[in-house]
Amino acid sequence: MSEKRYRMQRVNEALREVLSIAIGRGLKDPRVGFVTVTGVEATNDLRQARVYVSILGDAAERELSLVGLRSGEGFLQGVINDELQLKRTPALEFVYDESVDRGFRISKLLIAETALLGEPIDEPQGVDAEPGGETPERPHPVGPNEDLPPQTEES
Repeated sequence: MSEKRYRMQRVNEALREVLSIAIGRGLKDPRVGFVTVTGVEATNDLRQARVYVSILGDAAERELSLVGLRSGEGFLQGVINDELQLKRTPALEFVYDESVDRGFRISKLLIAETALLGEPIDEPQGVDAEPGGETPERPHPVGPNEDLPPQTEES
């Protein structure tokens, strides 16, 4: 990975972290609901940054939160300027991140498909330990214990 790409990844992550904290604690706009910053993509010259957000609620609440975020852009740019020593403070563009909705929809489809197949959906698969820390008893893959060769004690 080139040094420039690595640096931009660090800058994007720093922007995401600063914006997450600023939106959660500092932005006082009542239109902004429960918002999670899922990612940031800044241009190489740091003039613009696309901020991907996930918003809890229906379409109307999402749109209202996006309007609130856009109106708080100046405040958020000031926080970025105070927290990060960047050559420029990027102009922010807030975009609703639909990947969370797609993932949720896929999960619901998988659960529905599993239910149609008649497979249990509550049990985690591939996990050996129960929540209490005990390992459940499972039959040996060969068959019942009497089919196994006798074990010898070797110490």
